[in-house]
Amino acid sequence: MFSRRLLKAPAALTPATLLRPFSSSTILFRTPALSDVTSEGVKSFEVKQKEFRQKLADAKKSSESTANSPGASAEANEEEDSKRKGKLSSLIYGTKEGREMEREMEQSFSQVLARGKYVHSIVFHDVKPDKVDEYTELVGKWYPKMAGMPENKVHLVGSWRTEVGDCDTFVHIWEYQRYHGYHDSLHSISQHPDFPAFDKKLKSLITAKRTSLMQEFSFWPTTSPRQLGGVFELRSYTLHPGNLLEWETHWRRGLGARRQVMEGVGAWFVQIGDLNTVHHLWQFADLEERKVRREQSWSVEGWGDTVHKTVPLIQSMKSKILIPMPWSPVA
Repeated sequence: MFSRRLLKAPAALTPATLLRPFSSSTILFRTPALSDVTSEGVKSFEVKQKEFRQKLADAKKSSESTANSPGASAEANEEEDSKRKGKLSSLIYGTKEGREMEREMEQSFSQVLARGKYVHSIVFHDVKPDKVDEYTELVGKWYPKMAGMPENKVHLVGSWRTEVGDCDTFVHIWEYQRYHGYHDSLHSISQHPDFPAFDKKLKSLITAKRTSLMQEFSFWPTTSPRQLGGVFELRSYTLHPGNLLEWETHWRRGLGARRQVMEGVGAWFVQIGDLNTVHHLWQFADLEERKVRREQSWSVEGWGDTVHKTVPLIQSMKSKILIPMPWSPVA
């Protein structure tokens, strides 16, 4: 659908900088490849990972300190009291508009699983092999431009190219304020004077496009923009119908074990499109580190039990190794 930008990691995380910032930078049209990743990047990845987690923790403490200070308004204190179960989540995504929508939401099955304020789309473009660089240039100009326009009411979580799996398939994840926001965003973008030319050109570069609408699991909020480097793994599970709630229950416990050794980006379940599908996105310094980290998971208490209980729920599964595009906010 929409845009491209090279996002630099913020120097310090504050409530303002955690609201998915976007900034313009030099456009790079060379398509990234797995060969760009070397083992020398492992140490850099670990340093950036530690800094990112520390900044999140510091921002959380700062928010709590401000809310509990004598000068905090009654309204702020009341708001914090109502958000005790998700202060960090509120910090990253807690706009006034979003909080109002959350209060209005009715109880439903999806709300048991998801935070509910956000709808995410996952878009797959199968690009013609000889058109990859042309596609990179086209989308690299358009996506950041659309994501950077406030009237479009959309955030680009990230853009990636598949290097192991369905090669030359590009994956894009977008975030909207519920389904009303999704409709409004599509309408706004379609009215842009340059959209017809972009759409026509895009169709000449791809062989297929697949889109699903999904929500993130409440226990695993989508990460804010960050630049750790390395590679990503998108693991997609098709569950036997009726097993989504049980999957969520086991993974809610298992994620705590996995997070001790692995860096998660987000987890979503499809509501429209490929039903009974769950997507988990992970980030690693390189493929060797992926192997090491996954092996380390088995030594963490609780992980073996999670695998034992979730494997019978799976009908089929796929894994893709992804490389972030130059404009991807999460890279």
